[in-house]
Order: sequence, then structure tokens, then C-alpha cells
Amino acid sequence: MRIGAVGDNCMDVYKQAGKAFPGGNPVNVAVYCVRLGVEASYTGVVGTDDYGELLKDALRNKKVDVSHVRELPGQTAITEVDFIDNDRVLGDYYEGVLEHFVLTDEDIDFLASHDIVVSGIWGKIEKSLAVIKSKGVPIAFDFADKLDHPLVVEIVPHVDYAFFSYDHGDDAFIRDYMKTIQAKGPQLVIVTMGEKGSMVYDGDSFFKYGIIPCKVVDTMGAGDSYVAAFICGILQKKPIEECMGMGARNSSITIQYQGAWE
Repeated sequence: MRIGAVGDNCMDVYKQAGKAFPGGNPVNVAVYCVRLGVEASYTGVVGTDDYGELLKDALRNKKVDVSHVRELPGQTAITEVDFIDNDRVLGDYYEGVLEHFVLTDEDIDFLASHDIVVSGIWGKIEKSLAVIKSKGVPIAFDFADKLDHPLVVEIVPHVDYAFFSYDHGDDAFIRDYMKTIQAKGPQLVIVTMGEKGSMVYDGDSFFKYGIIPCKVVDTMGAGDSYVAAFICGILQKKPIEECMGMGARNSSITIQYQGAWE
């Protein structure tokens, strides 16, 4: 199995602690997939600053293929992070060279050589999704908590596995929303609900799964951990509920240390 992660990256800068950790949705997913024993690559751009080199080196150390990470003159993306009651709060975001990120034909052919491609709402690849999809590779996409983002309508017809986050738990709104989204194209709509677990809709039935209790140090990367393990389960042709359990267990590992990955 080979997973192609593509899109945004950033350095998560913890101002209070004076530390910086590599991150970004597709970057994290690639690292977590390798942690689960699956080959993964990351396609994106970094700046010519120290953070860009640090991010690439960190991914190499995690055995993620960075052959399609390009350098552009300028600053690597930065997200400032604060802690409040062991939960991370995202502050200012500086997009840097990601502003100019566009997939090349070579990038698209490279991604199409994988068993699945995964990206997210800030990945800036929405214009290329139809082309990637046309090459026969399934697409997983994380919309985060942006349920009403204009890009959802544009992107979701090209997505096989649509991920969302929703903090209010299982209610009538989210069930109706999942039905509406699934009818637009995805095989599965997956919603993570924090401490309330997760829910999946396959067009016929809803599936629910709880969490794995653990000591929470930092919630950074919890959702990305779930996405990584879930899609690994899908590629292994495991039942939906088993994929959900894999996601919950992988999330419980990540939130027990500081930063998205060790």
C-alpha cells in the first residue's frame, strides 16, 4: 500500500514553550501512515528558510518520501499555537510560499501512482482533484470543521472518503448533513466528534464509535491520526467499524505527547 499526501504544510510554533514542530494536515497523515507500517509520500512546497529544511529533514527521518517537495524563495508556512487547559488554540497563520503552490503535471502523475491520495481544505489542490480522480486513484479529503465552506460543494463530487469534524455530537443536523454530502458523490462520509467519538454514513446506515480513554497532553494531530488510520483500514478492506476503531486508537497515541508527532 502506498498513500500520497498532498497540500499544505506548516511549522506549528508554540510561543509559550519556545518550540516549533512540523505539521499540516497532509504532512501529519503521511507521518501517521508510516507509523502504521504503510508507505507514504508528501507533495508540497516549502520556503528557502531554516523551517523549510527542518520540515523536509523531519519527514525524511520519519521515512516519508519527499521527492516531490519543492522549494520556493521565501518563508515556510507558520501557525502560532497556544495552550489552554491542555488543549491547543491556533493563533495567527502565515501562509508564506504556499500562496503560490500549484500541482505540476509531473506531481499529478506521481500522485496517481499511489493507492489513495489524501489532502485537506487548506491544501490548495481543488483545481486538480478532477484530473487526479480521472486517473483512477481514490481520494480522501479532510474538510475539518468547515461544513459550510464554499469549497465543499466544489470538491466533494471528486472525493471518495469525505472527513469532517463536528463538536456537537450525534444530532439531527449532522445526520442530515452527512446524508446530503454522501448523495453528492463520496462512498463514505466520516465525522469525528472529539470526546464524543466518530460517526460514518455509507448511504444506507450510520456507524458510531467511541474514544480510547488516555491522558491528554496535546490534542494537535488527533484528527489527522484518525484520518490516517481510517484510510489504512479502508485500503486493507477492513469493515467500517474496524476502520473507526483503528482511527480512535491512533488518535489516542498522538494526544499523549506534545506536538503533532514525536
